[in-house]
Amino acid sequence: MTRLFFTVVALLALVLTGTVVSGQRWHVPRTSWGHADLQGVWSTATITPLERPAELAGKEFFTEQEAAAYERDTVERENRDRRDGGATADLARAYNDFWWDRGTRVVPTRRTSLVIDPPDGRVPSLTIQAQQRQAAIAEARKRAPADNPEDRNTWERCITRGLPTVMLPQPYNNNYEIIQTADHVVILSEMIHDARIVPLDGRPPAPAHVRFWMGDSVGRWDGDTLVVETTNFNDKVNYRGAGEHLRLVERFTRTAPDVLQYRVTIEDPTTFTRPWTIELPARREDGMIFEYACHEGNYALEGILRGHRAEEQRAAQKTPK
Repeated sequence: MTRLFFTVVALLALVLTGTVVSGQRWHVPRTSWGHADLQGVWSTATITPLERPAELAGKEFFTEQEAAAYERDTVERENRDRRDGGATADLARAYNDFWWDRGTRVVPTRRTSLVIDPPDGRVPSLTIQAQQRQAAIAEARKRAPADNPEDRNTWERCITRGLPTVMLPQPYNNNYEIIQTADHVVILSEMIHDARIVPLDGRPPAPAHVRFWMGDSVGRWDGDTLVVETTNFNDKVNYRGAGEHLRLVERFTRTAPDVLQYRVTIEDPTTFTRPWTIELPARREDGMIFEYACHEGNYALEGILRGHRAEEQRAAQKTPK
């Protein structure tokens, strides 16, 4: 019992004071001007879902055995090299497995969701106002799904994947790079090549009438944690129903030589019934960010618009004159 007690105390001390690497306590590396060094390429690939699945309701963490089983089953289910289920299933799998980068592991904590607050691991309910807004958008898209390019989402149009989406696990391009100077931080996302230039000089956000696709980000240091607050989104943004009133507070903390802990709290009182928080570790990568040549290879949008024109022509031919 005494040995167990001192072991727990020792482990707690390590958590509070730093990580042990090769028998020595690890300390957060620093830039030449003294800030925590967060620079490098980081990957968020993981198969841990954003929200806790219904079948795992009430279960915050996997056991080691449950995590292994979940990883095995998920990798097999998402295997795009499978050739079962017929032609329709084969077509729906699109790219083969070579092109995907979901990862194969759950997060090291073995949480059953990336949402850590609320405790149920679920995104809070939409407000009545947001439900009505989303219903109106869905109805408009049903009537005119592809009359114009503007009817399609910003990802298909190569504008942006949006915040906080570019910072979260995706089917592929799960990388971002951090570059630091004494008074700015650049966060370059591989997915649709978004780059945020975040000032650290204490300036206020942009005036309320100045709006951006990726919002306006300002940063500050809280000890060794980089805190980035983003507001001033434009009214064309739609993150799970949230738009121009969206407010994000991101926290980047180096917790090990190869781990950057990312936490973001999402607020929009016109959309969500309460704020909510996502947390996940990003893993350091030795490679580099590759160009995401979205516009140059964007045949999908042209195909969608051409397909809709063909459907309109067929419908017109069937209409009695």
